[in-house]
Parts: sequence; structure tokens; C-alpha cells
Amino acid sequence: MTKRLLILCFAVFMISSAIAQEASRWRGPTADGKYPDTGVMKQWPADGPEMLWSFEDLGQGHSTPVVYNGKIYVSGAVEPTGFIYVFDMNGKLLKKYEYGKEYFESYPGTRSSPTLVGDLLYIYSGYGVLNCFKAESGELVWKKDLFNDFGGQQIRWGVTETAVVDGDLIYATPGGSENFLVALDRKTGDLMWSSKGVGEKTAYCTPLIIELPARKLIVTHSESHILGIDAKDGKVLWSFDQPNQYSVHPNTPIYNDGGIFYFSGYGKGGGMLELSADGSSVSQKWFSERFDSRMGGAVLHDGHIYTSGDRNKYWYAIDWETGEEKYAENALAVGVVIFADGMLYCYGQRGELVLAEATPAGFEKKGQIKIELGSDQHWAHPMIQDGVLYLRHGNAMMAYKIK
Repeated sequence: MTKRLLILCFAVFMISSAIAQEASRWRGPTADGKYPDTGVMKQWPADGPEMLWSFEDLGQGHSTPVVYNGKIYVSGAVEPTGFIYVFDMNGKLLKKYEYGKEYFESYPGTRSSPTLVGDLLYIYSGYGVLNCFKAESGELVWKKDLFNDFGGQQIRWGVTETAVVDGDLIYATPGGSENFLVALDRKTGDLMWSSKGVGEKTAYCTPLIIELPARKLIVTHSESHILGIDAKDGKVLWSFDQPNQYSVHPNTPIYNDGGIFYFSGYGKGGGMLELSADGSSVSQKWFSERFDSRMGGAVLHDGHIYTSGDRNKYWYAIDWETGEEKYAENALAVGVVIFADGMLYCYGQRGELVLAEATPAGFEKKGQIKIELGSDQHWAHPMIQDGVLYLRHGNAMMAYKIK
């Protein structure tokens, strides 16, 4: 083998290794609802995008599928057990392995989406058990009962956050007075540090990681606060009041250029915190009770936030810097929003899937279909990979060609 060929093989190996260590996770590669696909359709045909395939035996749940190394992974539950379902890209079920008891008390089924990195898959059950499996084989590597092992406490309706991997650590939120947030070794499950937070229960939020020159910061919600926690040792750097009627805070905040957009439902609303340069403090820049998305997320594009309300039953475009409302539109039910290539994909709670351009000039539908397959509530967040939109609705998963 020539020297040049050796160098080329080494370069390919290093690139492949780097890709294999990138986590596939809930709400896309940057965990903000923005997917990197380009060339997507800017207008759908009258009957909507082509459905490539569907699968209607997924069990119950509200979690999102994740694509990793050419396979689709999604959690589903058949009472009383949670399963990981593994598909090829054509929708053929390749494997199904169980991970333990799942939540069937109210709004039954899976909540958390799988997180995959390297050869490992992580899934957090509605009862607070964090599992690590070999992704391909389904072999259990380790598990931690975060409620029993760490004295965790949550509000109600089962754990809904998705565990976050960063390097060799995995972060999850048991809640409670002693171990509100924990950092575990992702390969062994060993505790690396824990944070008391402000001693409140966990509140459904998938944590946000912010990397600053001075430090790495974890931002998440407890039942009545948004918190900034040092990723080095779990020290609470700041907290800010954000209570609502039911202490439900599933929306991961959005960070951009020193600002943190935070928001939650039941009429509470959302606002902007200005983060100090070293991440050690925040101050409020603006707030509005109208931007009260309960669990549908938001996306930031070209200086504007796009989201829906909850009790305020509109879809909004919001100026990132000022909080000025650019439009409020009620052409579909409130729900979930994701983004790709200048387009919004809005999934309403009555089952409408709407395509719209991400522009503050106004909300104009560029296509709409009704999701007829599946069961239970229209709550799961869609995801996009290689020109295909994947949507889970209860016991059904569908793949639509959008490119």
C-alpha cells in the first residue's frame, strides 16, 4: 500500500470515527428543531407530499424517531412494557427489544426519544429508569433507577425529558432536594457529579448545553425556575422564576448570541434572558404572556422565533431582540414546529401537518395534509432526514417525501 493511500485510508477512518461519535437526538443535530436538509419542496401538491411507507404496530407513545447509521430507532410501549423498535430506511422492522416497564397511568405510552452515540443507545423510561444498550444487538450495558438511586421527584404524568449526551457524560434530571441534575459516565453509568439545583422537582425539560469561552453551561427547568448550572461540577450559577399552573416545562430553551429564549404553557408565556459573558448571571430583557407554547418547541431563523401558543391559540413570529410580535395566526390548532431550508413544518393537535415559509411577513400555508393514521394525541415532534419527514402518531409511524 502506498504512503498516499495509507494517508487517505487514515483520513477516511478519522472522519468516520468522528461521525460515529456525533449524537443523534431529539429535535435534530443541534437540538433546536432545525434540520440541515436543503432542496426541500417550497410548495406541496394539493394532496400533500408522497407517503413513502407507514408502520401501524408501534405500540403507544409520543416519542420521536431518530435516524442513526442508516437505521431508524423509536420507542413504543405495549402495556406494561417499553420497547425500542429498529427499522431500515424503507420501514421494514429489523429488531425490537424491551427496556422495562413504561408509563400507562395517564396519556399512556412512551415519552422520551432514544439518544444514540457511538455504538450505544440511551432511553429514559416514564418511571425514571435510564437504560444504556448496545444499539445493534439490544444488549443491556447498564441501567440506573434515577428516582430510587438518587431520591428523585417529578411533578406528574411520567418522565418526558430525553437524556443528553455530551462527550463522555450523559445528563438527566431526577429532581428533588439532593440530586436535581446528575452527570453520569455514559459508558458505565457511574455518577460523576450531582447538583441540588434549587431543591425542586424535575419538570420534563430536556437540558440545553451552552458552550462559552469561560465555561460550559447546562440550562434547564425545575418546577418553578429556569436554572443555569456549571457543567464542570454541577454548581448552580443562577436561577430565574418561571412558575406555571401545573409546573410543566417540556420546552428546551433556545440560545443565540448571549440570549436565552425560555417559554412554557398554561398561559405563562415566554421571554428573553441576557446571559453574562462568563455565564454566571442573567437579566431579563423582555417577556410576553402570549408566547405560551406548552410542549411544541420553537425555532429561531433569521432573527425571528416561530412557535405556537397554548391557551393563547395562535402561531407566532417574534422578533428575537425585542419580543415584538410580527404576526399571530390561528389557521390551525396549536402544536409542534420544526424547520428545514427556510420552511416551517407545523403539526397541530387536531392532526393537521402544515408547510409554511419561515418569514415574519405572515403565516401563509404552502401545503396541508391531515394525519389519519395512528392513535391518541397528536403530540410527537416530527423529524427530517435526507429529504424525508418522519412522523409518529401513537401506534403509527409515517415517512413522507418532502424533497
